[in-house]
Amino acid sequence: MALAADTETEYFPLSFEQRPNDSVVAEAEREVILANPGFGKHFTDHMVAIDWTVEEGWHDARVQPYGPLQLDPAASVLHYAQEIFEGLKAYRHADGSVWTFRPEKNAERFQRSARRLALPELSVEDFIESIAQLVRTDINWVPDGDDTSLYLRPFMIANESFLGVRAAQRVGYYVIASPAGAYFSGGVKPVSIWLSTTYSRASRGGTGAAKCGGNYAASLLPQQEAAENGCAQVLFLDAESNNRIEELGGMNIFFVHKDGKVVTPELTGSILEGVTRDSILQLVRDRGFAVEERAVTIDEWREGVESGDITEVFACGTAAVITPIGELKSPDFSIGAPDAEPGELTLSIREELTDIQYGRREDTHGWLYRLDA
Repeated sequence: MALAADTETEYFPLSFEQRPNDSVVAEAEREVILANPGFGKHFTDHMVAIDWTVEEGWHDARVQPYGPLQLDPAASVLHYAQEIFEGLKAYRHADGSVWTFRPEKNAERFQRSARRLALPELSVEDFIESIAQLVRTDINWVPDGDDTSLYLRPFMIANESFLGVRAAQRVGYYVIASPAGAYFSGGVKPVSIWLSTTYSRASRGGTGAAKCGGNYAASLLPQQEAAENGCAQVLFLDAESNNRIEELGGMNIFFVHKDGKVVTPELTGSILEGVTRDSILQLVRDRGFAVEERAVTIDEWREGVESGDITEVFACGTAAVITPIGELKSPDFSIGAPDAEPGELTLSIREELTDIQYGRREDTHGWLYRLDA
């Protein structure tokens, strides 16, 4: 396990106080929800909260009833968007145990995001323990259906009340949880995506590598444009050349070549470093595929599909794991076809990755972390 961020200071783990919810959802109602949870629609009975101030550091860690946050109208997060978040899942295995997947990677990215947004860094250990505390408390909310999970959303907001452009001196960290249904209820299907030629997700030196709400807010208008053109997601190009592929609104992208190469855009500081992305890179290397992390242009994609050199394209992220891309649409051209079949490697890697997450396949890399014990 990684050490706390400041290795020169002795680390003392936080102790979590339990504040039970006296009005939990009834078992029968919870079972109805778990039978068809959707995504991000229902939330468990409790949440985690930890406070931070300049004077005291991290303190008052607690598991408390899920409910509204009380914010002053002058809270800095409302005016200066000083906030970050993460997303990971808890999986119930066949024996009833509950696990998560590479949580230290999310914790480390959370630290990097905090650093970029001038927020305090929470230790890897306390990040993981906060998740474990919530899952153990609300263990009955972890669904056991095929490809279902409990989605975990840690986030940090600047809640100091002041108007002034500086880093906040009071911050709140929270974890909430929401049961999630299968992303592809009728089998894995390729999606059509829209190429944004007007908007950029991030730029060099910006916050593209941080998981902060502002990046996602900037993607909402082009996402609406994608929906108006019958597409499920939007693809962004780099802000400088407007030709290099970066990522989708919330997913990284991969290209499979007929010669066995697997290519994904390199991390330039404006692309989010996905945990699923990193895991896929390892799994394809394990199979002996040549992997390239480098610049990929829209022209290369178009010419590669036309020549047959690019045989599969897929996107990846926590929610959907791996999503095949059938067609890229733009105002001037399209690549691929909406009725394309999912690629062989796309489906195979998705199966391998989800089998590891749900305990159906050996975890040879030590990626799983048990939460209920």
